[in-house]
Amino acid sequence: MRAMVDHMDGIDAELRSRGELVEGQGLEGPSATRTVRLRDGRREVADGPVNGGREALAGYWIVDCASEDRALEIAALASACPGPGGTPGGDPVEVRPVMEEPPGE
Repeated sequence: MRAMVDHMDGIDAELRSRGELVEGQGLEGPSATRTVRLRDGRREVADGPVNGGREALAGYWIVDCASEDRALEIAALASACPGPGGTPGGDPVEVRPVMEEPPGE
């Protein structure tokens, strides 16, 4: 766990030093997740993530970088986060642009 935290802290420090970090947070694990739906006008709350915990969202970064290629480079660094035994985990990292305002709004 320490190797994982150190790895992500290193990426965070690099993003800050380059002025690319807009926002970022680590998130609690799947056991702390609550899923909410509104059905027939009633709120339904269930423990756990929608996908049953098959995937976990460990955290996020919002970055402002020069290109999509740089965003993909950052994602590859995150994917190399050490897993069990200290070897790079190779876990998938999603990259999504922030939605822009529609024209005229």
